[in-house]
Amino acid sequence: MCRPTSTCLSILLVTWLATTSLAAEGYEKEVRVSDATRLDWVFAVANQSVVEPPADWLRGYESSQQRYELFVPPAPRGKKEAQPVVLFISASDNPAGWGNLQAVCKQKGILFASPFEAGNNTPLPRRVRIVLDVLDDIRRRYSIDPDRTYLAGFSGGGRVACGIAFSLPELFGGVMPVCAGGDLRDEPWLRHRLIDRLSIAFVTGTNDFNRGEVERFRGGMFSEIGVRTKVTVVPQLGHGIPDAKVFGPVVDWLDAGAAERRKLAQRHPASRIAGESAPTRDEWAKSLLAEGQMRIKDRKTLHSGLMQLQGVMNRWPDLPTADEAKKILLDFEQRPDRSWEGDDIVEQRKYLIARARALDAYASGDLPSQYAKQRPDMLAAAIKLWEMVIEDGEDKKAVTEARQRIPKLKKLAGEGE
Repeated sequence: MCRPTSTCLSILLVTWLATTSLAAEGYEKEVRVSDATRLDWVFAVANQSVVEPPADWLRGYESSQQRYELFVPPAPRGKKEAQPVVLFISASDNPAGWGNLQAVCKQKGILFASPFEAGNNTPLPRRVRIVLDVLDDIRRRYSIDPDRTYLAGFSGGGRVACGIAFSLPELFGGVMPVCAGGDLRDEPWLRHRLIDRLSIAFVTGTNDFNRGEVERFRGGMFSEIGVRTKVTVVPQLGHGIPDAKVFGPVVDWLDAGAAERRKLAQRHPASRIAGESAPTRDEWAKSLLAEGQMRIKDRKTLHSGLMQLQGVMNRWPDLPTADEAKKILLDFEQRPDRSWEGDDIVEQRKYLIARARALDAYASGDLPSQYAKQRPDMLAAAIKLWEMVIEDGEDKKAVTEARQRIPKLKKLAGEGE
């Protein structure tokens, strides 16, 4: 143990300065992560929150070796408000987005960060871990507003941004994927949380080869299922990152949803993890279990509550909370009133129809040369979805639409010739 000599005090002073130096305002080209993330990064890659992920996911990885670009805005005079954040995931090994978002972040007082070595060539588990190492490092150092924390990214980085935010929506207020999109998680309760909490601001260009996917497929589907969604198509932009003139209104739109996110957190505190918090596996599971138990007391939220309990059971199978959730679910299975099953079917139907319409629009519209060869498979998938709508038969309007669309899609696929 070090004795309180002058040498020891000097060491402590240097250590203190090193850990507090980032509190200064302004731009830092390179900042090192101070410690391993406390956040559940594994769940963004898998369907469970395990203690020890597969060894090959992070072989040779050291959190303290990870670096990121950082901008800290001046704090409003006399105020200690939690700061909004944009965490931008690059498609390359170098950070990205700062040159494009610099003016917006300075004007609106937004903290900006972008990791090194988190590009498309980085394996997904490692890439996700880097992003969440950076996010939690920021959360340790600064007062962060989770309702205005936006995960952004370009191209493959945008897809990773969607994947992380859709898995851990409690940490974010929205997603800003640029020239890219992302798909829903399979878990119903996470789909509910996406609809209730997150805002998705898609950005693409008129000449972006991913425009069809972003505008017609992802944007259309998310909007139809009830996610707060905005698609911005930038004139003359190809597959690239636009400038601040585009991002200003986009960030304003994301911020406009913050009030509803705060209201949701007042009703359901587990829907948001405060900027400085880092719940353990047990704490996180208990908070979601408690919310699920509260939801099942109200007929309007019964289905969402049961799905959340199912999520707790599947996500943390080794914890006592999983056993408790399972017990409640088995009890509902044995009750004579199974009206919640009807809600489940209605929800699945809504997702099916939304996906059929969105994939139809994508497959039957203009496709760039990069995706032209995929059109037959897209058309076949859209036809299959419409056939499922007809087989279900409950939504008469959608069934009529399906009967009209299938012959046209088959003709595009060459089956009608």
